[in-house]
Amino acid sequence: MAKQTRERIIFIDLMRAFAVIMMVQGHTIDAFLADEYRTYDSLIYGFWVTIRGFTAPIFMVSSGVAFTYLFRSVHLPFNENPRVKKGVSRFIVLMLTAYLLRFPTYRMIDFSQVTHEQWLTFFTIDALHLIGIGLLFTLFFSYLSEKLKLNEYLVYSLGAAFFFLIWNVTEYINWANYMPIPFAAYFYAGTGSLFPLFPWTGYVLAGAILGTYLAKNPGVYAKKNFSYKLGAFGIGFLLLALTVSLIQSNFIGYKYFITDNAFVILLRLGVVTLLNSAMSLLAVSLKRIPELIQEVGRYTLVVYAVHVIILYGSAWIPGFAMFWPKSLNLTYSLLAAVVMIVLMILMVHFLQKYKPVFKKKPAPSQV
Repeated sequence: MAKQTRERIIFIDLMRAFAVIMMVQGHTIDAFLADEYRTYDSLIYGFWVTIRGFTAPIFMVSSGVAFTYLFRSVHLPFNENPRVKKGVSRFIVLMLTAYLLRFPTYRMIDFSQVTHEQWLTFFTIDALHLIGIGLLFTLFFSYLSEKLKLNEYLVYSLGAAFFFLIWNVTEYINWANYMPIPFAAYFYAGTGSLFPLFPWTGYVLAGAILGTYLAKNPGVYAKKNFSYKLGAFGIGFLLLALTVSLIQSNFIGYKYFITDNAFVILLRLGVVTLLNSAMSLLAVSLKRIPELIQEVGRYTLVVYAVHVIILYGSAWIPGFAMFWPKSLNLTYSLLAAVVMIVLMILMVHFLQKYKPVFKKKPAPSQV
């Protein structure tokens, strides 16, 4: 039997809950806010856009932390570790959900009326695709480190650096000229993908580093010293980001970066690490954290899928964004976001409340 040190780490659930709530409000406001309010002259809009840029990295790093922590907490060889099978199953569920959410027609087998634009939308790589692929890469690098007897931290770090750094090459290649669009979509944003493999897989692997540390050091998360160390790493990343920015502006020639480069990647890693530090410190300092908040972190996939269907609809039902597409003012857009968040929290509450109803009652204990 596998020896396990697994415990539920509250701050990971807090991070995932924060990430999915931020994603819900981001999608909701983006779906409804009218274009005339989308101006950087507005401090509110500028702040919102900036904060929203950290949502996906938080989501992906948290997924990497949670998965790798559970995987590494089972002290068995890779081929015997039950978490390998669960990781592959999770990958399949994420990919199926991602493609079903973007399915191009209500007819399951008749694609004769599907337009080119609808096919591009269907093959767009979104957060769920990326996290699923990221988990597979995490398993691959775990297998590699075991078979080659390499340090796991080193392997994950090199893997993350590979996806971060090679983005500057892959993004400027028209992959659609060399492979079918369904595959090319994974390599760059040219076909409309929101989260191609480069650089986004790097964030999942960055989370794997922290997940490994937590698994190798049981109970460390319950000490404030751990939070302070995370905070120090976060500040280190931010200082590196500042250094890169100064080099870019003074020696390379500054340009307006709206996507990813070394500065943005380091900035995001710094902010995400600092947020992990704050959440872990919060989890240690507070005597009790509402169970509902933790549950939101455990139902991230359900919350993600349901709120996307409510907003954007699917091939089978319309979404509310079809009726008020980017047509509301700031007040109503914020109100819509609050309503959506409340609905998602209530959904999680009822799922958790009635979950025991669908479970088989345990047999009476033998005395």
